[in-house]
Amino acid sequence: MIFIADYGAGNLHSVRKAFEYLGIRTVVSNDPGQLGDFRKVLLPGVGAFGQAVESLNASGFTEALLEHIDKGGHLLGICLGMQLLLGESEEMGRHKGINLIPGKVVHFKSETDKIPQIGWNTVDRKKESVLFRGIPDHTFFYFVHSYYCEPENIDDVAATTWFAGKNFTSAIEKNGIFGVQFHPEKSSEAGLQVLRNFADC
Repeated sequence: MIFIADYGAGNLHSVRKAFEYLGIRTVVSNDPGQLGDFRKVLLPGVGAFGQAVESLNASGFTEALLEHIDKGGHLLGICLGMQLLLGESEEMGRHKGINLIPGKVVHFKSETDKIPQIGWNTVDRKKESVLFRGIPDHTFFYFVHSYYCEPENIDDVAATTWFAGKNFTSAIEKNGIFGVQFHPEKSSEAGLQVLRNFADC
């Protein structure tokens, strides 16, 4: 059973449908008080960093997520959900994140590539990660984003992807904390395997 956090900034329906397809039960809730009953929590996200983190803080989800990790629970952030795990973002000003992964979220800068990145791109593993078990290295996943994560600690980087002249972090893993910049629920069989791996780890 996986808890999907509904904090007003998520692509909840498609993620839930992907888990249902895999036969994995989920609970979608806007009540952070229920989060403590689950070992696996998913933090989806679409939209602006600042607004999303304000919603997390106001709803009580930030505190609940920190407690969840402190107790040894697992957490997967998808797209904006991954970015929220970092310390800060430069999106439309300066905003503090949850800071489970030290680092910052920065904007792509390119005179040749069209930003945002929208479409399929390869994911290149930097270490053995639970998320990519049974998935060949350099597999294509589906991305939609203008900002990317820069973790301070290279050991937190699970995979990278090349775009706009930058080998950016496309997946993170650290002590039960996982994040993917791509959308696994929109990434065909490989994406479904990422979700299955998170559910099974």
